[in-house]
Amino acid sequence: MCLICDRINMIKQGTNKYFVAELETGYVVLGDNQHFLGYTLFLCKQHTTELYNLERSFMMKYLEEMALVAQAVQNTFGAKKMNYELLGNGDSHLHWHLFPRNDGDLEEYGVNGKGPVWWYPPEKMYSDSNKLSDQELERLKNKLLTEINKLLK
Repeated sequence: MCLICDRINMIKQGTNKYFVAELETGYVVLGDNQHFLGYTLFLCKQHTTELYNLERSFMMKYLEEMALVAQAVQNTFGAKKMNYELLGNGDSHLHWHLFPRNDGDLEEYGVNGKGPVWWYPPEKMYSDSNKLSDQELERLKNKLLTEINKLLK
């Protein structure tokens, strides 16, 4: 079974607490873990493994909406730079990882300078200490949703 499809089904059932917004081509969710505050995913509504498998107009709209979500994340969380990743090796269903980045966000674990988020130790990135309280999660989801709606106007 596909983990992303499972998460989308939870959105449709109203049980995915990380769900922020539904757009034409995908779903916006905050990441379960928030070491990089504002870490967001954009899950494609179509189950496919590659961008080029999408019908061209859907693909272009999906990319446009992903860029809009990234802008909303940057605006909401005050990132100096956004990182965009579309990997699919672990979960082969199109989904973007959108990481808001700031200077020094890797330094506390001995990573000097700039580098990809994956240089951050996985056991720390996915630690329960990087999970938000339900109240903080709702607050951040509302802030991000407000910004997405503003950009959609």
